Amino acid sequence: MNLVSASTEVLARAAKIKLLISDVDGVLTDGHIYMGAQGEAFKAFNILDGFGIKALQDAGISFAVITGRQSEIVAARMRELSVRYVFQGQSDKTAAFDTLRTQLRLAEDQIAHIGDDLPDLPLIRRVGLGVAVANAYPTLKDAAHYVTQKEGGRGAVREVCDLILAGHGLLDGVVGRYT
Repeated sequence: MNLVSASTEVLARAAKIKLLISDVDGVLTDGHIYMGAQGEAFKAFNILDGFGIKALQDAGISFAVITGRQSEIVAARMRELSVRYVFQGQSDKTAAFDTLRTQLRLAEDQIAHIGDDLPDLPLIRRVGLGVAVANAYPTLKDAAHYVTQKEGGRGAVREVCDLILAGHGLLDGVVGRYT
């Protein structure tokens, strides 16, 4: 990962993170929803994001999703990645956030959130590391501590996973296993 755009302050924030929460549509996917003739929906997930999520979990940092939509596709992908904390159908993401924070006994500065649109804004403002994807709504970008170089569904989540691992001093170890 090119950490050139990550300031010392952002890396210090990343070093505290014990949980990364992600939105789904527009973050883990590119925001497109393909509908078949029978009403079935299709979404594309980026494999790089999946590897980043697994690397984060392997390092002992939890991953969760809080999304406004309800989708079996999301549930299946999260099961495939062994993501334990999945909150779907959340019109008010703060309620799920509070439940998760209490359950994991974390302070707000130990949590990062990555989003792309206005429903993510309350969480971006509350967490220790608020992240907007490169193609996020401008208000979200303005509120974020960090804006990814990658767009949603194009490796933005992997970028944040690498940023958090770098903040913890663990990224070189992950890369070293494969080089």
